[in-house]
Amino acid sequence: MINKTIKIAIDECGGQAKLAKLCSVAQPTVFAWLHRGGISGKYIPLIAKASNGKVTETDILRSLTKSQ
Repeated sequence: MINKTIKIAIDECGGQAKLAKLCSVAQPTVFAWLHRGGISGKYIPLIAKASNGKVTETDILRSLTKSQ
């Protein structure tokens, strides 16, 4: 199952590799967030910031709760 909130952030950044760079992680980590969740709390504010306001920290937390 794809996390739609993370997909929005990826699209806003211009791809998984760009979001990965903005969060100082490898691209496979972003792939895992998209498909498996398991996002460490320290990355949630970075993802929200990288999305230019398209997704909020609350949106990300809610998406993780829904996927469990």
